[in-house]
Amino acid sequence: MLRNITELRGYAILATDGHIGTVDDFYFDDEDWAIRYLVVDTGGWLSGRKVLISPLSLGHPDFVGRLLPVSLTKSQVEHSPDIDTRKPVSRQHEAELFEYYGYPYYWGGAGLWGWVRIPAV
Repeated sequence: MLRNITELRGYAILATDGHIGTVDDFYFDDEDWAIRYLVVDTGGWLSGRKVLISPLSLGHPDFVGRLLPVSLTKSQVEHSPDIDTRKPVSRQHEAELFEYYGYPYYWGGAGLWGWVRIPAV
């Protein structure tokens, strides 16, 4: 079933060990029109810090409960590289994020997600 992306705003992001925050916005790839990152507002947990979460870490959504599980821990998110979510993401920042989380670069392969066919870990 197709979903409108605006429906995902406000969904809770659930790490393997607890709540991280809520979906605030999205970063799209302007060439392929793919969602490259979810902008997650961590609320009071990390003093209102916003973090970028790659769709590569998403699990199966709970549309009824408005939850998006991720294959990350709260500690991983807490210690993730800082980024100004009000600005475009440079390739350098993307490389830093992908190295930190251990994801393959999507710009290094033939498909939409590089050598990975779909954004699932």
